[in-house]
Amino acid sequence: MTNNDIFKKLRVALSFRDTDILECLKNVDFEISKSELSAIFRNEDHPNYQPCGDQLLRKFLDGLIIRNRGVMEKKSQPKT
Repeated sequence: MTNNDIFKKLRVALSFRDTDILECLKNVDFEISKSELSAIFRNEDHPNYQPCGDQLLRKFLDGLIIRNRGVMEKKSQPKT
């Protein structure tokens, strides 16, 4: 199973549109265009198909965590 397959399945399972995915990526300061995103969701035999890299999938998952849980608070350093 490729990263593209995983990304497609997450998109369907979460009922996300392109704008939702771009918003998640924006949460982690990672921006791509709508055309780049649509190239990832194309079939492998399409001329404009682009493979989804590990970094893009990782950034999407990080952005999804921020979208659902919020930004993680930093732990205070213990006083010594």
